Amino acid sequence: MPLTIRPLVETDQAEWRRLWTAYLEFYNSTVPEEVYQTTFARQLDPAYTDRCCFIADLDGRAVGLVHAIWHGHNWRIEDVCYLQDLYADPDVRGKGIGRALIEAVYQEADRRGTPAVYWMTQDFNTTARQLYDRIAKVTPFIKYNR
Repeated sequence: MPLTIRPLVETDQAEWRRLWTAYLEFYNSTVPEEVYQTTFARQLDPAYTDRCCFIADLDGRAVGLVHAIWHGHNWRIEDVCYLQDLYADPDVRGKGIGRALIEAVYQEADRRGTPAVYWMTQDFNTTARQLYDRIAKVTPFIKYNR
């Protein structure tokens, strides 16, 4: 079966959770159960038009996900899109899953009239950065957190 990128649906909860948990573990992070439940519910709630999630299916199984959030920007009239989480199962990396998920966000951004899509990654994520360097432009910004 070919690769399919599609919006998240209610019946994806177990696989979405598995994929997002693996993503969080890659970054040595965890979230409480309430965050899992709330995030999944928001992804499906049509009232939350500021976010979306796409699932990558390969050979009939969920193998990747991407979360994106739209928000206003003081330097633009239109919103910008923050690609927050991107993950593909290790056994399917190198098969275009990440690229297809990013391109799905690009298409959704275009559909919404959003010219800017941005994301962050950690400097040690060298495999992913090889893809990112081919499909986007790295910026000189450094992130700070409170």
